[in-house]
Amino acid sequence: MDFAAARRNMVDCQILPNRVTDQRLIEALGTVPREAFVPTEFKGVAYVDEAIPLSGGRYLMEPLVTARLIQAAEPKAQDLALVIGCGTGYGAAVLSHLAGTVVAVESDGGLAKEANQILSGLGMDTVAVMEGHLEKGYRKQAPYDVIFFNGAVADVPEAISSQLAEGGRLVAVVSKDGLGKARLLTWHHDQVSSREVFDAGTPLLPGFERSESFVF
Repeated sequence: MDFAAARRNMVDCQILPNRVTDQRLIEALGTVPREAFVPTEFKGVAYVDEAIPLSGGRYLMEPLVTARLIQAAEPKAQDLALVIGCGTGYGAAVLSHLAGTVVAVESDGGLAKEANQILSGLGMDTVAVMEGHLEKGYRKQAPYDVIFFNGAVADVPEAISSQLAEGGRLVAVVSKDGLGKARLLTWHHDQVSSREVFDAGTPLLPGFERSESFVF
């Protein structure tokens, strides 16, 4: 299969027609080999706009949802970013092309190891994958300019939103009663503001079905 052609087709047919305009992001999506982050049996559908099963009941988020969430966060070259639930690392890899440093937290030890191997093999040395509880974020390196949830949540824990830097942006698909809405949360002067940015559906991350949280 010609994965380079499939990648170009994804960008041309899925990404560009759907309000993704950040040129750095478009270039990243056209560069990062999504097929490297999926199981062998799914490589042929790596560029279909669907969530792809990984191990342990986890999923690789859809390309368009990934792209629009990252665009909404407006990552800058000097930013420190946190990825919650990195899976095999695709979202973190894309984000690393826009942010300065990416810290990626993964609760599944096997996925964390796989993500490290894939990212290392691709020479992506600005991403650090940490194994830990997703719902706790990674306070050791906080505060973060960008926090990206690589999957849906029922709500966003205050334990994670409080890890934002002044002016920091958090993006997540918040799924309640079967309806998913991508939301952008911004932290200013110790206060959180939130707005809906687009409709989106993607599988829930483990541990976020119900949590003690800040409610949007």
